[in-house]
Amino acid sequence: MAETGLLGRVRTELPTLPDALQRVAEQILGEPEETARTTIVDLAERAGTSTATITRFCRFFGYRGYAELRVAVATETGRAAQARWDTDIDHDITPDAPLDRVLDVVASADARAIQDTAGQVDLAAVERVAAAVATAQRVELFGLGSSGNAAREMAFRLERIRVPCWHRSDPHTALTNAALLGPGDVAIGLSHSGRTREVIEVLSEAADHGALTVAVTSFPRSPLAEVADVVLTTAVQETTFRLAALSALHSQLLVLDLIYVAVAQRTYERTTEAFEVTARAVDAHRLPRKRNRTTEGS
Repeated sequence: MAETGLLGRVRTELPTLPDALQRVAEQILGEPEETARTTIVDLAERAGTSTATITRFCRFFGYRGYAELRVAVATETGRAAQARWDTDIDHDITPDAPLDRVLDVVASADARAIQDTAGQVDLAAVERVAAAVATAQRVELFGLGSSGNAAREMAFRLERIRVPCWHRSDPHTALTNAALLGPGDVAIGLSHSGRTREVIEVLSEAADHGALTVAVTSFPRSPLAEVADVVLTTAVQETTFRLAALSALHSQLLVLDLIYVAVAQRTYERTTEAFEVTARAVDAHRLPRKRNRTTEGS
């Protein structure tokens, strides 16, 4: 279990936790630095629960006991302090908030979401997906709404380095193409909630035909995660006017970009040649650079 990204995972899964675990989560998120110093008995008293519930909370998030969880919290809060990121940032934006305040809130929320996602990313899983994509005969990406935008961007990047990749925006088309996949192919489904029915159906169809299925979601115990061979999790930071699903885009792009770069590393010569060819193809459509007047006569 990685020692970073815990607070982001707790924050994301907070609404889905049972009441007793929610109280523990709220106490940890409210006072992460204090949690890193307190005993299991003190934490149980502050959360209004029992030490057994604290242990259950630890195991729910993949830690063997409270000692491991406390180290994870200490590590993460230490990094946040070093980076000067506030773990209790106020994400409220009032209708009359000045634009500089809006900028601070949005930038801080996105930076924290990316930090949390980077902290919890499973690098071994990314390696597995990248290796499969680099040699696949077909790669299918599917997502709806904001997740569809991330899928479309990933398809564009992979196409640019000659990976046979398609992004489907229509569920019926995605299903029929998922049925044509087979062993050695890859299907990647994106859904922040992990409960988007169409994405689950597409990944299930691909799995039935032997393709490697990959879920990119903020909820590792969601229905989408259950049908996937590989689960890559993302973290979000909601703000006023930007609910979780709308805030997940940057985190999704981080995970997908990591896969893309790992694929490019594995296909370095092919990728380099593809960049050169495609750059020449569009070069005539770029305006020439303006000459610097201050140096023209020198």
